[in-house]
Amino acid sequence: MAQQSEGFKVVSDNRHARFQYEILETYEAGIQLVGTEIKSIRAGQVNMRDGFALIRNGEAWLMNVHISPHKTASQFFNHEPRRNRKLLLNRKEIRKLMGQIDQQGLALVPLKMILKRGWVKVDIALGKGKKLHDKRDTVKRRDDQREIRRAMKGNY
Repeated sequence: MAQQSEGFKVVSDNRHARFQYEILETYEAGIQLVGTEIKSIRAGQVNMRDGFALIRNGEAWLMNVHISPHKTASQFFNHEPRRNRKLLLNRKEIRKLMGQIDQQGLALVPLKMILKRGWVKVDIALGKGKKLHDKRDTVKRRDDQREIRRAMKGNY
């Protein structure tokens, strides 16, 4: 019997979301996929940049995430690249998310997609949209950190 790894592999990371939103809380959700989608995900052919999540009729949905069609599968058996995919969360988590989205005006944003012991998981976050001055602060802070690292590296 083959032993599965306990680690995980980050397939896709949505760094743009951390720039656009102030991340308040994160959740790990499973995702409902078809066979050719999992093959494409394992090959790393995922783009989450324009993705977002919605809650409709008590179910969480991942929208506008592009998973490229599998190369070797026939067109008949392949999947639609930007189809809506169901996120697998507990009812309690969904109710909590619904309340926070409705009351506080927050957005559900996918942060990264990981392969964890053979399963595909999506980290979604409750995010509050940043204003332009917040984005400028983020860029300034990142540049300052880069300068500090350069200075420290030069001294040793």
